[in-house]
Amino acid sequence: MPGFGQGPPGARDARGGRAGGYGGSAGASVAAYLMLFLLGIAEGVVGSFQYSRMAGAVPVAALIFCALILVTCVLGSWGMLSPGGGLMPAAGWFIAAYVLAMGTPSGSVVITNSSAGAWFLFGGAVSAAVGVVVGFVRWPARRLRRYRDPGR
Repeated sequence: MPGFGQGPPGARDARGGRAGGYGGSAGASVAAYLMLFLLGIAEGVVGSFQYSRMAGAVPVAALIFCALILVTCVLGSWGMLSPGGGLMPAAGWFIAAYVLAMGTPSGSVVITNSSAGAWFLFGGAVSAAVGVVVGFVRWPARRLRRYRDPGR
């Protein structure tokens, strides 16, 4: 009985994917990466409007949103078995958070210059970066080739 990730070259399973591997359609992968990107945008938008919730002097919501983007990036990498799975939500979060942090010509801002705002922006940026680095360290592309292309 062949082990995991093994099979005759070119073999296909019942769904048309590569036999014994993590094969799947390219369209499903693109859709998954797009959904991770949109999840990152959603976390950035919701966080931009809710970051200022405090428990006394502690910006609890900002810290929760920092932890959330970190977990999203790590689980995205794990779920996609690729560093790109963590990069997509991080990119979406950066775009949403920093666009909403920019001021308008009239001077209005969504994310204010407060301790909670700083924790949300800078803590979230560090959390997203750490999540992406974990994905690159834990699931590097060269190690995954043996699972994706068992004959090579």
